[in-house]
Amino acid sequence: MADWQAALAEIKRGADDILVEAELVEKLKTGRPLRIKAGFDPTAPDLHLGHTVLINKLRAFQQLGHEVIFLIGDFTGLIGDPTGKNVTRKPLTREAVLTNAETYKAQVFKILNPERTTVRFNSEWMDSLGAAGMVKLAASQTVARMLERDDFKKRYAGGQPIAIHEFLYPLVQGWDSVALEADVELGGTDQRFNLLMGRELQKEQGQSQQTVLMMPLLEGLDGVQKMSKSLNNYIGITDAPNDMFGKVMSISDDLMWRYYDLLSFQPLDTVASIKQSIAEGANPRDAKIGLAKELIARFHSEEAAKAAHNDFIQRFSKNAIPDDMPELTLTLSSEGVAIGNLLKDAQLVASTSEAMRMIKQGAVKIDGERVEDTRLVLSDDGTFVFQVGKRKFARVALKSA
Repeated sequence: MADWQAALAEIKRGADDILVEAELVEKLKTGRPLRIKAGFDPTAPDLHLGHTVLINKLRAFQQLGHEVIFLIGDFTGLIGDPTGKNVTRKPLTREAVLTNAETYKAQVFKILNPERTTVRFNSEWMDSLGAAGMVKLAASQTVARMLERDDFKKRYAGGQPIAIHEFLYPLVQGWDSVALEADVELGGTDQRFNLLMGRELQKEQGQSQQTVLMMPLLEGLDGVQKMSKSLNNYIGITDAPNDMFGKVMSISDDLMWRYYDLLSFQPLDTVASIKQSIAEGANPRDAKIGLAKELIARFHSEEAAKAAHNDFIQRFSKNAIPDDMPELTLTLSSEGVAIGNLLKDAQLVASTSEAMRMIKQGAVKIDGERVEDTRLVLSDDGTFVFQVGKRKFARVALKSA
């Protein structure tokens, strides 16, 4: 296999689409280091594993010898990315953007090599572009073109307001590619319009058009909705090691492979070997433990990963939690669900009165932790293991209506 073919296989790992793949192949064949760009608006201080999907791909390019540009959108953050939103986002203050940007840099260098990463801020060129330059940039596209974008189209058809400044977002993101002369831009599948805008503007400026590599949006712990703090189905990269371990162990066996594809740094042949061993009868739980330890070691340390594993064994294995158990999904009302009703719905008790009695006896646990409050109401989305006595278990996914 030629070097460029091996590189392409690694680049395509977990990717959703490449526009245009033939152009990327030609760039790889030149053997020159490519300029790889990914932009991040510092809209919140902490990142979760969903955010790291793009950063992991930057790392892959970095290890292949390419120039990685981690672009912090301190200017676009002031606009607010309208992608996927049915309401106008409130722009952040510059102070908030800069504060969040500093935390981003500290977190991403747990993945990227800081000595081989160029950190840029798009205010570098956008501030100097000025009002006249912004008007000229806006004149390069039409309102009709902007309304081709799916979320704008839906909002317009539904009578939802679209602020003028929101049209500027894809233009600025596209201009970033011009300013950086990007060879490749990474983004999520929800960023397609913005990513292609970069190609358009580069062509207008006489530049070689960037290749667009789109990565899928990582599903959260529920395996359905994309990972999000607002949905409480996330694993934060600053989560405590024990919390991170428990969350990884709570995902389904099918979702585990998705996480391996998008989050693990294990070589492709190693992952294939793990899949084969499970197909031949190995316990999927061991593969999940390996993934949990890898992630904790990345964001904390090897020692923290070993300690979290040991803690998990003490809390769960010694309590004989089985690998297989009934699984179900319950929809949460706005008031949440009472523990007694949940245990009954999960068929762990015959009645709510039995549930109350078992709680008082100390026989009810959630993820290994004893429940003491008979009036407990669960209102957070997520997947949890409920236990009654020594032998009754159920894995329950709670989802808001």
